[in-house]
Amino acid sequence: MWNVKAVASTQSTARPSQPQIMAERAISTRTLPLVESELYFLIARFLSAGPCLKSAEVLVRELEDYQLLPKRLDWEGNEHNRTYHELVLSNKHVAPDYLLQICQRVGPLLDKEIPPSVPRVSSLLGAGRQSLLRTIKDCKNIQWKNSAFAALHRGRPPEMPVNYGSPPSIVEVDCAKQLTGCACFSSAFPVSMYQHIKMHRRILGHLSAVYCVAFDRTGHRIFTGSDDCLVKIWSTCNGRLLATLRGHSAEISDMAVNYENTLIAAGSCDKIIRVWCLRTCAPVAVLQGHTGSINSLQFSPMAKGSVRYMASTGADGTVCFWQWDVHTMKFNNRPVKFTERPRTGVQMLYASFSVGGMFLATGSTDHIIRIYYFGCETPEKIAELEGHTDKVDSIQFSNTGDRFISGSRDGTARIWQFKQQEWHSILLVMSARLPCDPCLEEDKFIKPRVTMIAWDRFDTLVITAVNNHLLKVWNSVSGQLLHNMMGHEDEVFVLEPHPFDSRIMLSAGHDGNIFIWDITKGIKTKQYFNLIEGQGHGAVFDCKFSSDGQRFACTDSHGHLLIFGFGCSKPYEKIPDQMFFHTDYRPLIRDGNNYVLDEQTQQAPHLMPPPFLVDVDGNPHPTKYQRLVPGRENCADDHLIPQLGYVATSDGDVVEQVIGQQTNDQGEESQEPSILDGIIRQLQQQQEQRHETEQEGANGAQNQEETPRRSFLNPSLIDIQSPPNIGLRRNGQVEGVRQMHQNAPRSQIATERDLQAWKRRVVVPEIPPYINRKQAEFRIAKGEEERAFYTEEKKRKSFQPPQKNDFVVSSVRSRKRLICRQSKPGYRTRSNVEQFIELSCEEGEEPTSSAEQLPRTLTKKAKCLGGGD
Repeated sequence: MWNVKAVASTQSTARPSQPQIMAERAISTRTLPLVESELYFLIARFLSAGPCLKSAEVLVRELEDYQLLPKRLDWEGNEHNRTYHELVLSNKHVAPDYLLQICQRVGPLLDKEIPPSVPRVSSLLGAGRQSLLRTIKDCKNIQWKNSAFAALHRGRPPEMPVNYGSPPSIVEVDCAKQLTGCACFSSAFPVSMYQHIKMHRRILGHLSAVYCVAFDRTGHRIFTGSDDCLVKIWSTCNGRLLATLRGHSAEISDMAVNYENTLIAAGSCDKIIRVWCLRTCAPVAVLQGHTGSINSLQFSPMAKGSVRYMASTGADGTVCFWQWDVHTMKFNNRPVKFTERPRTGVQMLYASFSVGGMFLATGSTDHIIRIYYFGCETPEKIAELEGHTDKVDSIQFSNTGDRFISGSRDGTARIWQFKQQEWHSILLVMSARLPCDPCLEEDKFIKPRVTMIAWDRFDTLVITAVNNHLLKVWNSVSGQLLHNMMGHEDEVFVLEPHPFDSRIMLSAGHDGNIFIWDITKGIKTKQYFNLIEGQGHGAVFDCKFSSDGQRFACTDSHGHLLIFGFGCSKPYEKIPDQMFFHTDYRPLIRDGNNYVLDEQTQQAPHLMPPPFLVDVDGNPHPTKYQRLVPGRENCADDHLIPQLGYVATSDGDVVEQVIGQQTNDQGEESQEPSILDGIIRQLQQQQEQRHETEQEGANGAQNQEETPRRSFLNPSLIDIQSPPNIGLRRNGQVEGVRQMHQNAPRSQIATERDLQAWKRRVVVPEIPPYINRKQAEFRIAKGEEERAFYTEEKKRKSFQPPQKNDFVVSSVRSRKRLICRQSKPGYRTRSNVEQFIELSCEEGEEPTSSAEQLPRTLTKKAKCLGGGD
């Protein structure tokens, strides 16, 4: 009895009921929208190519039974049913994964219109701001509550709530801080705060392009080095022009400030490195160890008692290590030189020190990365890494010092690390793409090339700039590509990380755009376009952050200095747009050691009286601007009026220029004897005596030894070298500020009272002693840590069999290869003689080269001028 009832019950459940039959007939008879019927067809098409074949068969049969597939229309407009196979044959362009492709493209398109809460994470099942059905109303922001913000304390939860779109204000942060006791930096200072950075001032201070900009260690001073052969010192807080460092006769290629904030070194295309004292602007050293242009300068952070080092690389294929004393600030004129010239034309392009200063990595045009070690008494080369196939023009050590990244023209970058007696590298290929990136036709014809590299503050991310105008963000441990940041329209040669905020990166390029990026999310926070009125846009060549991260400075192709930062711009409104000293481009006379004097006043440039402030055409600024010149702040109004005179130009025109200071007691001051007049007169007499004795031919060598080392020659007997006439901004033949080189009146010659006053002046303040001591202790500790790490890794043996590939380079094999290169045969050939000369250069001898000057290729300048090979 129970079995019969069970069978009957099962039969009754299997048979469709009357309501179900009516519903099915209603579905089959009602007209479906075209989109819905096409969706049914795409679902069946997707299932037919997957593992659920039985489900696909059942679905196709039901779609045909209920007539849910798209219908065919005849010429009279009548509808006709079609089977699934007929639809497949008539729509051959619809692939089985057609529905999947549609779903993959919907998310990125929607993200551009309505940004989600978590970018680059698309899901068909998302909710809230991650839903594909979200609208602008769904993303409406909610007022922040102190309790809600307090829940973010120390990253719990790690992300802000979905409906809390805008970041909290400073008041809300402080109120929440009272509830929790403290607040994490990312919440207290969100990335959106950098949108408040603005340009304080754009100042025209050079006549040519400015490729170098740097802050001092305190962040209170800005240095600019230009192609007009000048290095200028500016005030960060108000933009005042404080001093001009003269002496170079060619373009400035690189600058460096030492860690004690007492010296600045500038390298130039004239093959000379000049070092000045930052406190008094007096010349400290003129270093002449290269036979080619200077490509890079780096002060070593290593501290061995009072001994310090400065490294320089040149177009002559040499690396020089200059030793100097931190207390006396005296340089050794004979550097430790390494001549890296396996073939003619090889240039050393760039160099980077580790944090502790124990290692220096250099890149060159011969595709080789060379590593130098400072753990011994003198620097020594420990490895040559051959991981690249084209020139290595960018290299940078990490902030921790145990790794460095190299960028090459071959379209790759490598992250190097020393482990178990070998240098291992992680390869970063610039042609890599993200899954959601579209494939462009232009990428097939452009060979990728790395133009610049950078680390973030905590060394977790690596950023590379590519010649296709993209910025790529990589994981520094795994080498995975995380973000592609787009926005630039030309090549990028500036990547500057924030000094302490690991989220922020600054980029600039030839398109005149300056971007502030959030590299953790791959989005831009702030954009500025360097538009110059009447001249188009100016290519940005260099950018630097100040040490406190509150400001950054940029330089461009038109000679401008741009100062950006937070806060008010009123202090910068008190300065003119064009700031030159009337003595900037006066001719100089040089002695045998290339020290200089001003030709008109016969004085050292740093001992000359305070100059006048003029514009680019040489016209003096009003009296209120003359008080901005250091030394003229408290002068009387009569002393702020320059003396104008009419001078003739090369084409015969007569222009009115500043030639001196107009004072009432000028005649009285002109009669005061100058302390330098006697010195110059005495040196001239000694020089004349030496020439007379040389002509007579008696005791020539002895008299030459008695000649002072820094004796200045008579201007009529030497070739006066002046800065080249390049980069002018005026139309016609009148050169404006460059014509300030007529005879100077006696009022411009310093008196003894002036010399005593200038000895007490401070152009660049020093670091407070306790801060300097703490920083030195940190660098010494990092150096000892690097030394111990290198010694320990050298003792470890590799458990893997040696493999010959690009990813592992043995330092032992590299040193053997160096020894083999130094071995020379007994017979004499031209190549052997050149190799002997190179080896003698490493020992400190000065060679005589027939090539007067190698082609000018600088690390940043060669990129910025053409970007090509």
